[in-house]
Amino acid sequence: MEGEKPWALISVVGEQGYPEKVTDIIKEHFQIISYKDFCKNPALHGPKIQAMMVWYNIPEAKPSLLSLLPSLKVVANGGVGIDHLDVPYITSLGVKVSNTPGVVSDATADMGMALLLASARMIVEGQQAATDPNTTENPHWIMGVEVTGSTLGIIGMGHIGYKIAQRGKGFDMKILYHNRNRRKVEDEQAVGASFCQNMDDLLKASDFVMLAVSLTSETNGLISRRELSLMKPTATLVNISRGLVIDQDALVEALRSGTIRAAALDVTHPEPLPRDHPLLGLSNVLITPHIGTNTFPTTRKMVQMMVDNAVAAVKGQPVPNEVKPN
Repeated sequence: MEGEKPWALISVVGEQGYPEKVTDIIKEHFQIISYKDFCKNPALHGPKIQAMMVWYNIPEAKPSLLSLLPSLKVVANGGVGIDHLDVPYITSLGVKVSNTPGVVSDATADMGMALLLASARMIVEGQQAATDPNTTENPHWIMGVEVTGSTLGIIGMGHIGYKIAQRGKGFDMKILYHNRNRRKVEDEQAVGASFCQNMDDLLKASDFVMLAVSLTSETNGLISRRELSLMKPTATLVNISRGLVIDQDALVEALRSGTIRAAALDVTHPEPLPRDHPLLGLSNVLITPHIGTNTFPTTRKMVQMMVDNAVAAVKGQPVPNEVKPN
């Protein structure tokens, strides 16, 4: 019965939160309350909430909010990245933390290749020219760069990075990768990838550099002035990880000076960028609003995994995708 279901705190249903088409998955197991409604009377709602489902970093799992949730058993994050969660602090409260690995890999890898292709072949410029009311003849000045047979350097060869390599192989690209740990030889052979122990070697040799790392203290500012200076002037930087992985001031300088050809970004810091941010005024930048996982099939899989994790935690069972403090 509805009254017997445990309560879950969510962001909101609608344009800025969960699509209507996926809320049935949550409601099957939980009674839900939006963060906005919760804030109207936290003293009333707080004690009954056992699960908090974080979607696009909302609700924010701050100590001030967590202190209002004495019955909380789990913070279930939608997505792989948990850089916005203080896992040691949350778990110190006796609350589990979970994420949704694996299910986002295909959609995110697709987005990475879409950005790469759109930047290389100047798709946005072409669309603008084709629909411009002043266009009277085909714009032959639109001249992109070759993708087939080029060199793709992947920084971060986890689930998503490997999916990108599979797609790059389909374009007959030469695949280089840099990762904390080298993958198995059979993995490398399956996609024709070569390991670069030194990231500098990858940067110097690649026509496209794809960032697919998690945001950690080691990867914060991973690509800055020095790294950009090592890249080819004809190279494109693609970021599908987190905005803070790139020093954006350094990126602006590199794009303005021609140090690199272009950048294609699905992530920035902050999101969205301030409307007067210099990146938004550059013609050699393609930016999308962090939509790497935004397909209905992937969203449903993510929400289902969040719910599975939350249900297990509420029942005191092992959490399938538990994230533990380092």
